[in-house]
Amino acid sequence: MSSIVAESGSFRDHRGRIYHVGDRVLRTVMPVAMEDFEFARSSGVVDDLIARGLLIGESEADKSLLGTAGAAATRVIEHPRLAFVSYPYEWSFAALKAAALLHLELHQEALRKDVTLTDATAYNIQFDGARPVFIDSLSLRRYRDGEFWDGHRQFCEQFINPLLLRAKLGIPHNAWFRGTLEGIPAEDLSKVLPWHSRFSWNVLTHVFMQARLQSSAGSSEKAAKRSKSGKLPRMGFEQILHGLQRWISKLEPRDDGATVWQDYARDNSYVDHEVAKKREFIADFARAVTPQLLFDIGCNTGDYSVLALESGAHYAVGFDFDHGALDHAFKRSAHRGLSFLPLHLDAANPSPSQGWMQSERHGLLQRASGDAVIALAVVHHLAIARNVPMEQVIDWIIGMAPQGVIEFVPKSDAMVQRLLSLREDVFTEYDEESFRAAITARARIVRSSVVSESGRTLFWYERP
Repeated sequence: MSSIVAESGSFRDHRGRIYHVGDRVLRTVMPVAMEDFEFARSSGVVDDLIARGLLIGESEADKSLLGTAGAAATRVIEHPRLAFVSYPYEWSFAALKAAALLHLELHQEALRKDVTLTDATAYNIQFDGARPVFIDSLSLRRYRDGEFWDGHRQFCEQFINPLLLRAKLGIPHNAWFRGTLEGIPAEDLSKVLPWHSRFSWNVLTHVFMQARLQSSAGSSEKAAKRSKSGKLPRMGFEQILHGLQRWISKLEPRDDGATVWQDYARDNSYVDHEVAKKREFIADFARAVTPQLLFDIGCNTGDYSVLALESGAHYAVGFDFDHGALDHAFKRSAHRGLSFLPLHLDAANPSPSQGWMQSERHGLLQRASGDAVIALAVVHHLAIARNVPMEQVIDWIIGMAPQGVIEFVPKSDAMVQRLLSLREDVFTEYDEESFRAAITARARIVRSSVVSESGRTLFWYERP
């Protein structure tokens, strides 16, 4: 019998919890949630949202699958398993924007059926490729006439404020959001936004007025009294959501020009026939392995992830540190409907396990268990630019998947020379012989190929 494992990040929800039983994803529906659960489904909104791809699918499941863990539940439902779980602090600007717009669209659709949402957390959204999908069906509850939007502050902190950080200041949200898991507080953002941003009614309303409200003594008590005694007509509620939808849809990064590595695919040390050799090698690998889940470390704009998908890979997750490249990759994936999710990653400082008891949000290594990995033009950035011992870099990459392709870029290559131009070359063990030895100490080299005149070499490995 498969083991029953509670999802550590779902413990806060008293309405129901997520469990993993083998490859199955089950959710309990507790007695306190049953009235809203049945109302939302009888309204037809759940079926409509699932049919439109806005809400994750669900089906009835047998309570006995959860043993004693499901004894107190009234119902148990099953959801399809996602290929990869990501977090808002790993999303690009374009991905966070898409998630915000999904939340607003879903909320507006729900209100038309007398249903609203209990909260506005970004963690209730995941991605299928570049398509956002809402994953917490228990957040849907009966709308109470005249109620205020209880999730407004949360929506501001986890969607609006991170987007504004980049849209107004050109600063990516990722590091700040990762350090404050509940989002970016209005009180903090208001201190760094320029004074003239107050001339924007949306910024004034959703940032500066929020900051003032939150810093006022007893503001939480005042808000609670207002929500009980005041009234917000449904039309006013809908106008707030629609207005935010129009505003957010127009937000773009302030630093939208080409970044250092965004143009790497065009500005590198390869010539056309060398690019063809590299592409042929990756295509051969993908056709032979046909991985269900492929990781692309240093994906840039996603060219090789797309090639791998076209050659037999089923789903690809790309990682890169360049925000411009990631936005480009995400938009391409969304436009073409690809099974490709590009995420932000500083490989020398990947997402850790954090939150309550350091288990609420899983670290990258806890989630990174793929069938294959490609790491092209990555090792030299970590070994030379970040001073990580080369054998440790190889160990990290090979640990992600049993098969993969890793590229060695010699010191003679123009890109490595660029990294060495402003520092002393103390990397005496950075050579092909040491690179090959590091791989063979951990895996078998299936095939290798020199793909450039500078000596760039691709190594196809397979772990025993």
